[in-house]
Amino acid sequence: MASPDTLWRVDPLDPRAPPQSLWDQMSEDERAAIVDALPSDFPVSESSPPEGDRHYEAYTMARETLSRWFRDRGRRVYVSGNLPVYYPGETMFSPDVIAVMDVEPHQRESWIVSREGGRGLDFALEVIVSGRRRKDLQENVERYARLGIAEYFVFDRSRSMLRAYRLGERSRYERLMPQGGRYRSAVLELDLFLEGASLRFAVGDARLLSSGELVDQLSGLINDAEQRAVELEAALEEEQRKREEEQRRREEEQRRREEEQRKREEEQRKREESEREVERLRLELERLRAKG
Repeated sequence: MASPDTLWRVDPLDPRAPPQSLWDQMSEDERAAIVDALPSDFPVSESSPPEGDRHYEAYTMARETLSRWFRDRGRRVYVSGNLPVYYPGETMFSPDVIAVMDVEPHQRESWIVSREGGRGLDFALEVIVSGRRRKDLQENVERYARLGIAEYFVFDRSRSMLRAYRLGERSRYERLMPQGGRYRSAVLELDLFLEGASLRFAVGDARLLSSGELVDQLSGLINDAEQRAVELEAALEEEQRKREEEQRRREEEQRRREEEQRKREEEQRKREESEREVERLRLELERLRAKG
């Protein structure tokens, strides 16, 4: 049996997956050897100049938003980006965001179409801040259409511009026009639009929240709950103070009534003693008179 190196040699300067016809001839071990030989990092020829935080923030927000959206709905959608994508016999490339529908969304180090049963990308998004616009706005439009990627979006953040393409007849992209400022993705079944300097996703009138916004929303809910708890605790303490004050008032009233009762009983005792003394003196007087 021929070795995988004999069938297909991976060039480290231009790594490519073998053509599909050659892949089909390989054994599982030979395919595994090819997968191991394909790098999961980028060759110099595919590296782009670093574009800084605004680039990172834009594609990270898009990836996290889409991943959470499909995961929360139990959809089998693989969302990733900036990982090597290998089409049979093609130069490796790496969009900022990719989506493949109806596949297992487990972690991968690369997307190799042949290894994925011939499944190519369904959606690709590139973010431009200060990079090569010709590559994203011209070369990729031709290449992604040729590869059969159903939809391709380009977010030019520095120019606040969004472009959208959908695969049409003869494997060519048709540029989509916005409706009410939104571009409809038939693949994602979501609307894409710009909000200030940010790319946003929406379903109907509901905007999908980013992780940061969800954290802020959750923090707000927690703060509101804590504030309500503080207010409730203060109300309970005030109610307790009022009950204790009322109890003290009742106890004071009880003590006052008991004191008044004690005074009345004391006065009654004194009256009775006075009456007994008067009666004693009267009897003594009568006795003295009788002697005289």
